[in-house]
Amino acid sequence: MKNVFVILISAVIGFSSCVSQNKEVDGPHKVEVKEVLQANAYTYLNIRENKKDQWIAVPKMEAQVGDIYFFDDFMEMNDFESKDLGRTFESVYFIQELRTEADSHAGHDHAAQGGMSTGHPAVPDVHKGKPEATQNEVKVEAAEGGITIAELFANREKYNGKKVLIKGEVVKANLEIMNKNWFHIQDGTADGENFDLTITSLENDIEVGSIVTFEGMIILNKDFGHGYSYEVLMEDAVVK
Repeated sequence: MKNVFVILISAVIGFSSCVSQNKEVDGPHKVEVKEVLQANAYTYLNIRENKKDQWIAVPKMEAQVGDIYFFDDFMEMNDFESKDLGRTFESVYFIQELRTEADSHAGHDHAAQGGMSTGHPAVPDVHKGKPEATQNEVKVEAAEGGITIAELFANREKYNGKKVLIKGEVVKANLEIMNKNWFHIQDGTADGENFDLTITSLENDIEVGSIVTFEGMIILNKDFGHGYSYEVLMEDAVVK
Protein backbone atom coordinates (compact mmCIF):
# COMPACT_ATOMS: atom_id res chain seq x y z
CA MET A 1 0.00 0.00 0.00
CA LYS A 2 3.04 2.23 0.55
CA ASN A 3 3.65 2.58 -3.16
CA VAL A 4 0.11 3.57 -4.02
CA PHE A 5 -0.94 7.14 -4.42
CA VAL A 6 -2.20 8.94 -1.41
CA ILE A 7 -2.05 12.70 -1.84
CA LEU A 8 -0.02 15.72 -2.88
CA ILE A 9 1.86 17.56 -0.21
CA SER A 10 0.75 20.71 1.54
CA ALA A 11 3.40 22.82 -0.18
CA VAL A 12 1.36 22.96 -3.38
CA ILE A 13 0.93 26.61 -4.25
CA GLY A 14 -2.67 27.57 -4.86
CA PHE A 15 -4.16 24.84 -2.71
CA SER A 16 -2.76 25.84 0.68
CA SER A 17 -6.07 27.32 1.78
CA CYS A 18 -7.71 23.89 1.94
CA VAL A 19 -4.83 22.11 3.68
CA SER A 20 -4.38 22.20 7.42
CA GLN A 21 -1.12 23.22 9.06
CA ASN A 22 0.31 19.92 10.32
CA LYS A 23 3.23 19.03 12.58
CA GLU A 24 5.21 15.85 13.03
CA VAL A 25 4.16 13.37 15.70
CA ASP A 26 6.43 10.93 17.52
CA GLY A 27 4.18 7.89 17.57
CA PRO A 28 1.50 6.01 15.64
CA HIS A 29 -2.23 6.67 15.67
CA LYS A 30 -4.36 3.69 16.70
CA VAL A 31 -7.88 3.85 15.28
CA GLU A 32 -11.01 1.73 15.03
CA VAL A 33 -13.14 1.61 11.88
CA LYS A 34 -16.73 2.77 12.43
CA GLU A 35 -17.93 3.03 8.80
CA VAL A 36 -16.62 2.04 5.35
CA LEU A 37 -17.38 3.78 2.04
CA GLN A 38 -15.92 2.35 -1.19
CA ALA A 39 -15.22 4.66 -4.14
CA ASN A 40 -13.60 3.81 -7.48
CA ALA A 41 -10.00 4.39 -6.45
CA TYR A 42 -10.20 5.00 -2.71
CA THR A 43 -11.67 3.62 0.45
CA TYR A 44 -13.06 6.17 2.90
CA LEU A 45 -13.09 5.09 6.53
CA ASN A 46 -14.83 6.79 9.39
CA ILE A 47 -12.53 5.99 12.30
CA ARG A 48 -12.41 6.67 16.02
CA GLU A 49 -9.38 7.61 18.08
CA ASN A 50 -9.61 8.68 21.70
CA LYS A 51 -13.41 9.12 21.42
CA LYS A 52 -13.03 11.37 18.39
CA ASP A 53 -14.46 10.42 14.99
CA GLN A 54 -12.70 11.40 11.77
CA TRP A 55 -12.83 10.46 8.09
CA ILE A 56 -9.66 9.14 6.44
CA ALA A 57 -8.98 8.14 2.82
CA VAL A 58 -6.65 5.37 1.67
CA PRO A 59 -5.96 3.64 -1.66
CA LYS A 60 -8.78 1.16 -2.31
CA MET A 61 -8.67 -1.72 0.17
CA GLU A 62 -10.90 -4.17 1.99
CA ALA A 63 -11.93 -3.02 5.47
CA GLN A 64 -14.62 -3.93 7.96
CA VAL A 65 -16.34 -2.12 10.81
CA GLY A 66 -14.40 -2.90 13.98
CA ASP A 67 -11.02 -3.30 12.27
CA ILE A 68 -8.08 -1.76 14.13
CA TYR A 69 -5.37 0.09 12.18
CA PHE A 70 -2.26 2.15 12.86
CA PHE A 71 -0.67 4.97 10.87
CA ASP A 72 1.91 7.72 11.29
CA ASP A 73 1.65 10.14 8.37
CA PHE A 74 -1.38 12.04 7.13
CA MET A 75 -2.48 15.31 5.62
CA GLU A 76 -5.82 16.92 6.29
CA MET A 77 -8.00 18.30 3.49
CA ASN A 78 -10.92 20.54 4.36
CA ASP A 79 -14.12 20.67 2.28
CA PHE A 80 -12.87 17.83 0.11
CA GLU A 81 -15.28 16.72 -2.61
CA SER A 82 -15.43 13.06 -3.68
CA LYS A 83 -17.08 13.02 -7.08
CA ASP A 84 -17.42 9.21 -6.93
CA LEU A 85 -19.48 9.40 -3.76
CA GLY A 86 -21.21 12.68 -4.57
CA ARG A 87 -20.20 13.91 -1.15
CA THR A 88 -18.14 16.72 0.32
CA PHE A 89 -16.23 15.90 3.51
CA GLU A 90 -15.83 18.75 5.95
CA SER A 91 -12.48 17.19 6.87
CA VAL A 92 -10.69 14.08 5.60
CA TYR A 93 -7.20 12.79 6.41
CA PHE A 94 -5.30 11.16 3.54
CA ILE A 95 -3.12 8.29 4.75
CA GLN A 96 0.05 7.02 3.14
CA GLU A 97 0.49 3.81 5.12
CA LEU A 98 -2.24 1.98 7.03
CA ARG A 99 -0.99 -0.94 9.17
CA THR A 100 -2.59 -3.68 11.24
CA GLU A 101 0.15 -3.49 13.87
CA ALA A 102 2.04 -0.67 15.57
CA ASP A 103 5.64 -0.50 14.40
CA SER A 104 8.54 -1.31 16.68
CA HIS A 105 9.51 2.31 17.43
CA ALA A 106 6.00 3.46 18.41
CA GLY A 107 6.65 3.14 22.13
CA HIS A 108 4.04 5.47 23.61
CA ASP A 109 0.31 5.80 24.08
CA HIS A 110 -0.78 8.29 21.44
CA ALA A 111 -4.28 8.48 22.90
CA ALA A 112 -2.85 10.80 25.55
CA GLN A 113 -2.32 13.43 22.84
CA GLY A 114 -6.06 13.87 22.47
CA GLY A 115 -6.65 12.43 19.02
CA MET A 116 -5.50 13.39 15.57
CA SER A 117 -4.78 17.06 15.96
CA THR A 118 -1.32 16.81 14.41
CA GLY A 119 0.53 14.94 11.70
CA HIS A 120 2.74 15.61 8.73
CA PRO A 121 2.03 15.45 5.02
CA ALA A 122 1.99 12.12 3.26
CA VAL A 123 3.56 12.02 -0.19
CA PRO A 124 1.96 10.69 -3.37
CA ASP A 125 3.21 8.11 -5.80
CA VAL A 126 2.89 10.47 -8.72
CA HIS A 127 6.54 11.17 -9.48
CA LYS A 128 9.57 11.10 -7.23
CA GLY A 129 12.22 13.11 -9.03
CA LYS A 130 12.42 11.11 -12.26
CA PRO A 131 9.49 8.85 -13.08
CA GLU A 132 9.33 5.44 -11.44
CA ALA A 133 7.42 4.21 -14.48
CA THR A 134 8.24 1.35 -16.80
CA GLN A 135 8.74 2.30 -20.41
CA ASN A 136 5.92 0.57 -22.27
CA GLU A 137 6.20 -0.79 -25.78
CA VAL A 138 3.96 1.78 -27.41
CA LYS A 139 4.19 3.71 -30.66
CA VAL A 140 1.90 6.67 -31.04
CA GLU A 141 2.25 9.17 -33.86
CA ALA A 142 2.32 12.82 -32.89
CA ALA A 143 -0.95 14.69 -33.17
CA GLU A 144 -1.36 17.07 -36.07
CA GLY A 145 0.18 20.33 -34.91
CA GLY A 146 1.54 18.60 -31.82
CA ILE A 147 4.90 17.38 -30.54
CA THR A 148 6.30 14.16 -29.10
CA ILE A 149 7.40 13.53 -25.52
CA ALA A 150 11.01 13.32 -26.69
CA GLU A 151 10.76 16.71 -28.39
CA LEU A 152 9.17 18.26 -25.31
CA PHE A 153 11.90 17.09 -22.93
CA ALA A 154 14.70 17.88 -25.37
CA ASN A 155 13.42 21.43 -25.89
CA ARG A 156 11.75 22.06 -22.54
CA GLU A 157 12.90 25.68 -22.24
CA LYS A 158 11.31 26.45 -25.59
CA TYR A 159 7.94 25.16 -24.43
CA ASN A 160 8.03 26.48 -20.86
CA GLY A 161 4.87 28.49 -20.16
CA LYS A 162 3.29 27.56 -23.49
CA LYS A 163 0.36 25.36 -24.44
CA VAL A 164 1.22 22.29 -26.49
CA LEU A 165 -0.54 19.29 -27.99
CA ILE A 166 0.78 15.84 -27.09
CA LYS A 167 -0.75 12.51 -28.05
CA GLY A 168 0.06 9.36 -26.13
CA GLU A 169 -1.14 6.23 -24.40
CA VAL A 170 -2.39 6.65 -20.84
CA VAL A 171 -0.26 4.26 -18.78
CA LYS A 172 -1.34 5.40 -15.32
CA ALA A 173 -4.14 7.43 -13.76
CA ASN A 174 -4.48 8.86 -10.23
CA LEU A 175 -7.90 10.41 -9.74
CA GLU A 176 -9.19 13.17 -7.46
CA ILE A 177 -5.84 14.31 -6.07
CA MET A 178 -6.12 17.91 -4.87
CA ASN A 179 -9.29 18.23 -6.96
CA LYS A 180 -7.49 17.20 -10.14
CA ASN A 181 -6.84 13.98 -12.03
CA TRP A 182 -3.27 12.98 -12.76
CA PHE A 183 -2.36 11.03 -15.89
CA HIS A 184 0.91 9.55 -17.13
CA ILE A 185 1.27 9.15 -20.88
CA GLN A 186 3.90 7.64 -23.17
CA ASP A 187 4.19 7.76 -26.95
CA GLY A 188 7.18 5.48 -27.53
CA THR A 189 9.68 8.32 -27.84
CA ALA A 190 12.26 9.34 -25.25
CA ASP A 191 14.88 11.96 -24.55
CA GLY A 192 17.43 9.98 -22.56
CA GLU A 193 15.56 8.53 -19.59
CA ASN A 194 12.60 10.87 -20.07
CA PHE A 195 9.83 8.87 -21.68
CA ASP A 196 6.85 9.48 -19.37
CA LEU A 197 4.92 12.75 -19.11
CA THR A 198 2.73 13.65 -16.13
CA ILE A 199 -0.44 15.62 -16.84
CA THR A 200 -2.99 17.25 -14.54
CA SER A 201 -6.53 17.60 -15.81
CA LEU A 202 -10.19 17.85 -14.83
CA GLU A 203 -11.07 15.28 -17.50
CA ASN A 204 -12.77 12.21 -16.00
CA ASP A 205 -13.64 9.64 -18.65
CA ILE A 206 -10.12 8.55 -19.53
CA GLU A 207 -9.11 4.93 -19.10
CA VAL A 208 -5.64 3.48 -18.76
CA GLY A 209 -4.62 2.06 -22.12
CA SER A 210 -6.51 4.64 -24.17
CA ILE A 211 -4.83 6.85 -26.76
CA VAL A 212 -5.50 10.50 -25.93
CA THR A 213 -4.44 13.89 -27.27
CA PHE A 214 -3.97 16.42 -24.47
CA GLU A 215 -3.52 20.18 -24.74
CA GLY A 216 -2.12 21.93 -21.71
CA MET A 217 0.39 24.39 -20.29
CA ILE A 218 3.98 23.21 -19.81
CA ILE A 219 5.55 24.04 -16.46
CA LEU A 220 9.18 23.33 -15.60
CA ASN A 221 10.77 22.33 -12.29
CA LYS A 222 7.55 22.13 -10.29
CA ASP A 223 8.67 21.27 -6.76
CA PHE A 224 6.20 19.98 -4.18
CA GLY A 225 8.86 19.55 -1.49
CA HIS A 226 10.07 16.42 0.34
CA GLY A 227 12.13 15.47 -2.75
CA TYR A 228 9.08 15.24 -5.03
CA SER A 229 9.44 17.37 -8.10
CA TYR A 230 8.68 17.43 -11.81
CA GLU A 231 11.23 18.50 -14.36
CA VAL A 232 8.42 18.85 -16.87
CA LEU A 233 4.70 18.94 -16.10
CA MET A 234 1.63 19.61 -18.26
CA GLU A 235 -1.02 21.39 -16.19
CA ASP A 236 -4.79 21.85 -16.58
CA ALA A 237 -4.91 19.83 -19.77
CA VAL A 238 -8.01 19.22 -21.88
CA VAL A 239 -8.68 16.42 -24.33
CA LYS A 240 -8.64 17.40 -27.99
